[in-house]
Amino acid sequence: MRIVVALGGNALQKRGEPMTVESQRENVKEACVALSPVAVENELVISHGNGPQVGLLSLQASSYDDVSTYPFDVLGAQTEGMIGYFIEQELGNVLPIEKPIATILTMIEVDADDPAMKNPTKFVGPIYSKEDADKLAAERGWTVRQDGDNWRRVVPSPIPKRIFEIGSIEALLATGAVVVCTGGGGIPTMYVPGDYIDGPHDFNPKRLVGVEAVIDKDRSSAVLAQDLNADMLVIATDTDAVYLDWGTPDQRGIKAASPDLIEQYEFPAGSMGPKVEAACEFARLNPGATAVIGALGDLTEILAGEKGTHVNTETTTLEEYPRG
Repeated sequence: MRIVVALGGNALQKRGEPMTVESQRENVKEACVALSPVAVENELVISHGNGPQVGLLSLQASSYDDVSTYPFDVLGAQTEGMIGYFIEQELGNVLPIEKPIATILTMIEVDADDPAMKNPTKFVGPIYSKEDADKLAAERGWTVRQDGDNWRRVVPSPIPKRIFEIGSIEALLATGAVVVCTGGGGIPTMYVPGDYIDGPHDFNPKRLVGVEAVIDKDRSSAVLAQDLNADMLVIATDTDAVYLDWGTPDQRGIKAASPDLIEQYEFPAGSMGPKVEAACEFARLNPGATAVIGALGDLTEILAGEKGTHVNTETTTLEEYPRG
């Protein structure tokens, strides 16, 4: 099978842990142990989150001086390389030495007219007092919003349209390689009107540029899986399934559902909601394929259909796991 596994942030940085290289490497090592059997038996593509890493790099750059804040497309590229290196090394330590592994810096096209571009909602970076947030907004052109008792910067989260490097990813898969790509939702880019350039053509009608935005990792992973005609998209998170009535005595896990059935329920926008949306999008656009939301440590059981929440168009009734 051709499988895309989207690693959640907990695969790289567990809650409450210091963001050291050692802790990140240990978490990646644990993830790669779970991924290794899948890599041996299937075509495997790995995407991953990068939120904490981008936040750290942004802070490091801005602490250097007042003008060294790097744009988010550049930070995304930096973290794709760093995390890809961790995964390549740790996965290579548990796979046969002849198994190739490659990381691709992945640019994602977004639409300049996406409504999200005019309505930034994605919180990024550290917290500030209102006074400091307003000062930074004035100095750097940021949009800031209240986040609880504090203030933070917000950036757009546009919908991913396409992955520029999909041909290169396909070519690597054809060689038997495990491919690491679309990290952090991919590097956000968009086309703007071109200008005159020195080169073989007199005029470039459009020019690709980076965007100060963050693309949802799970949405990009769904586009990746769709473009690759994957048999399965696994959205790995820190829970073993999608739950109804979560946190109540009546909570129960969903074992299988169609997109139409699972969309009858509401899930938190800041956590499970985007994962369910991405799973439904992939399943609808790829009849016969399945999206699964579950725990990375359950990957073998997920592939066997024994764990996780399986979303596909062939399911006709919503099936729940037994309680307890």
